[in-house]
Amino acid sequence: MKFYDYHRAPSPRRVRMFISEKGIDIPVVEVDLRHQAQFNKEYQDKNPRCTVPMLELDDGEYIHDTLAICDYLESIYPEPPLIGRDAKQRARVLMWYQRIVDDGFMAVSESFRNFVKGYRGHALTGPVSYDQIPELVERGRRRAERFFEDLDGHLNGREYIVNNTFTLADIAALVTVDFAKAIKLDIQGRQSNLKKWHELVSARPSAQL
Repeated sequence: MKFYDYHRAPSPRRVRMFISEKGIDIPVVEVDLRHQAQFNKEYQDKNPRCTVPMLELDDGEYIHDTLAICDYLESIYPEPPLIGRDAKQRARVLMWYQRIVDDGFMAVSESFRNFVKGYRGHALTGPVSYDQIPELVERGRRRAERFFEDLDGHLNGREYIVNNTFTLADIAALVTVDFAKAIKLDIQGRQSNLKKWHELVSARPSAQL
C-alpha cells in the first residue's frame, strides 16, 4: 500500500493519526497541495476528485475518502479497535464522526476556504472552480463556535467522546479543534470539559503527526 498525504492539510492528518494508532507501516507519498500537485494529470488519473488523503492498495485500486480509508484499515488491522468492537459501538463512533465532520470540520473549512486568498477559485475541493462567498466566512465561524459549545457539553463527565475509549471520533474532533486555529478560533476558558479532553488527546504520540 501507499498513503498519499500532505502534511499541512487537516484531512490527511486524520488518517496519519489513525495509521499511527494502529502501528501500521505504510509508505507515504507527499502531494504538494501548495503547488497544486493534486491537479497534475498523473494524480488526477488516480483520483479524479483531486483530493488528499488517498490510499493505494496493493492491487492498484485507490480509496479517496478519509472515512473509507480508515474503515478499510480497521477491517484488515482490527487491533486496537478505533471504530468499535461490536455493531453498537461502531454505530456510535460513526454517528459521532459524521456529526463532528458536518458540524465542526466543515464549518471551519467553510470559513477558512472562503477567506484565504490562496483559495480564490477553489472555495470547494476538487477540479471544478467555485468562487469564494464572503458571507460564508462568518457563518462558518458561528457554526464552529456552536460546535465547540456542543462538544464541551457532551464531554461533561466523559474522558473520551464515545465508548469510554479513544476512537476515530476523538481523532476527527482533535483535528477539527486544531484546524479551527486557522480561523482564529480556540477553546474558550469556560469550555473546561473541552479543554481537559483536548489536553488528554493532544498528549498522544499520534497527535504530534
